[in-house]
Amino acid sequence: TSSDMAATSQMLFIIGLFLLPVLAYGDTCLAPVVKSETYSTPEAIVSTDTVLIAEFTLTCKNNLKNINLYADIGGRTIPATKSIEQNKYQISISDEHKKLPPGSYEIRVFDEEGFAALRKAQRSGESTESLKPLFTITLNHPGIWSGPLVQSEFVAAMTAIIVWWLAYTARGKLLS
Repeated sequence: TSSDMAATSQMLFIIGLFLLPVLAYGDTCLAPVVKSETYSTPEAIVSTDTVLIAEFTLTCKNNLKNINLYADIGGRTIPATKSIEQNKYQISISDEHKKLPPGSYEIRVFDEEGFAALRKAQRSGESTESLKPLFTITLNHPGIWSGPLVQSEFVAAMTAIIVWWLAYTARGKLLS
């Protein structure tokens, strides 16, 4: 029976080794410290879509590294892209200019557990506003510049026409 106990102990140890990563994977980031930078498309001349980007580094009190994160931006959920650098992430969203108007966008960032709760609330049609994100990033989008009201080519052509007209009328007065 001591060999049965030894076999059972070994089996439990092996099962524990397989479960340890699963249990550790589900950890929650405690006291997150976030340093973020944001970007939004400044002008419509060179772009057909507005792009909103938030890059951030995440430091957890319990030293979790490279955890999976998800963002909720106005009801749209997207995964955060992990960078090669440790604990650096990026969230980006793009759409037509009129669908991403100027304003302040709250990017609510969730870990695996929070994301599961968010998806459950979305599927059941419940409000997601009561769910507490891991942290929130505010992205201020000032809007896009569509360029000058009058194109420079038009101004150049009008100036040339006016100069020609002035020269032609002055020539006519000199000849008469």
